[in-house]
Amino acid sequence: MATNQDEKKIISVRIKSKQPEPKVELPALFSKEEVHTYVKEFVASWIRGDIIIRFPTAAELAKQSPFSIAFPTDPSVNQELKIKEHYIDQLSLVAGIKPASAEEQQKAIEEVFRMLLMFRSANRIEGKIISNDLQRRVEDLEKTVKNQSKLVDQITGHLFKPNPTTKKPKPS
Repeated sequence: MATNQDEKKIISVRIKSKQPEPKVELPALFSKEEVHTYVKEFVASWIRGDIIIRFPTAAELAKQSPFSIAFPTDPSVNQELKIKEHYIDQLSLVAGIKPASAEEQQKAIEEVFRMLLMFRSANRIEGKIISNDLQRRVEDLEKTVKNQSKLVDQITGHLFKPNPTTKKPKPS
């Protein structure tokens, strides 16, 4: 049996609603400056001939398009040219040859970076993208030469050090 006092007790229950966790935006993997540097090295390597880009050919594009059988004129040839023209157009914007606003240049840099990723992921780049960081490369070479010089000094010092266990003949 419940007593009058038991009935008068109020049970307080707190219900905690789960607050949504605030979104934490992680910084980008590469800064705009780093993307700019990668694009610059990529384009410079391509212009110097250090890398070769194998653009999709009309034959490859024709395999992807079911229209090549239905239409007598092959649209894939046009696609091949459009891809190359788009690439050259973006490079012209990036290089400053074609007049563009700062926003258009930034978009072109991002587009060329996407192309770089696409070409690399499709294994369409032959050769090595060479960094233009000449100062760092010279410092690395100087460090290597200095280390090799130390090793040569150590080796020659060890080879030409007199052996204390060898007895010199006494002059008679």
